Amino acid sequence: QVQLVESGGGLVQAGGSLRLSCAASGRGFSTRAMGWFRQAPGKEREFVAAWSSSSWNSGDTYYADSVKGRFTISGDTAKNTVYLQMHSLKSEDTAVYYCASAAAWLTSNTAPLRSVYAYWGQGTQVTVSS
Repeated sequence: QVQLVESGGGLVQAGGSLRLSCAASGRGFSTRAMGWFRQAPGKEREFVAAWSSSSWNSGDTYYADSVKGRFTISGDTAKNTVYLQMHSLKSEDTAVYYCASAAAWLTSNTAPLRSVYAYWGQGTQVTVSS
């Protein structure tokens, strides 16, 4: 069983920055593909960013258009942790952010699909005040 634990959420003013972390542990965990999603009140859970490769030091990254240029996904293999660095935050970025782990490599078509991710964290709240 894979456990994913997010941290780093909080309250920030518009224009500010936050870095979210997702620590992974457990059997069956693969560093092959990790993603971040978010869910705002009353809305569907939506794709934010994903990373896919055989190692943390190289690979492909994917971003939702709404965060491209502001958010960066990265990972640390030694710590089994994936990060989401968020800059220029907007009020519309307010949501619960979830990390997820997929069992197979991702592509630009599959990265945004919730169905390809087998494990999910409990989420961390990000609130951006305007």
